[in-house]
Amino acid sequence: MTVLELLEEIEDIVDTAPGLPLTGKIMVDADEVLEIVREIRLSLPDDVQQAKWVKDEKERILGEAKSEYEKIIVEAKKQADYLVETDDITLRAQKLADEIRQNAEEYARILKMRTYDYVDKMLYDMQAKMDDLNLKYFGEMYANLEKSFEEIGGVLQNNRDEIKEMAYRTQNGEDSVYIRQDQEESPVE
Repeated sequence: MTVLELLEEIEDIVDTAPGLPLTGKIMVDADEVLEIVREIRLSLPDDVQQAKWVKDEKERILGEAKSEYEKIIVEAKKQADYLVETDDITLRAQKLADEIRQNAEEYARILKMRTYDYVDKMLYDMQAKMDDLNLKYFGEMYANLEKSFEEIGGVLQNNRDEIKEMAYRTQNGEDSVYIRQDQEESPVE
């Protein structure tokens, strides 16, 4: 399974989990969720391997370009040496050697630029995928957690207010217990 599929499975577990009354919390099978997290950890190295492959591929292409450049330079020097030996065409040989060297340097530069463009595109695509994952799953998960904490905080504050009111009434000598739920207060004995 891919990381995205595993994250969707966690999302389904959370969506279908039974809720605990009055808490805003849910019950999930810890073993099931932990197993999915383990699978995600095992899947992540594939993405890391792909990034390593891109890096290795860049280095290989740059190595090939350098090797090709060096071969062309060696060939140009050989050709230039041969032409120097023949006196009447020495100037032409020098000019040809310079052209070959320039062509080799230009070819190597073009290969390097293509390699950089290719690696940049691969990294950009991976970065976009990671941003999408972060936005889609973790942003939503944090928003849901924040909402749950706010709801729990509200319930706790209401309970504290009720306890404070009961303490106030007890301190003032009122023996009856009052129930407060945004209704008229009525004594309960």
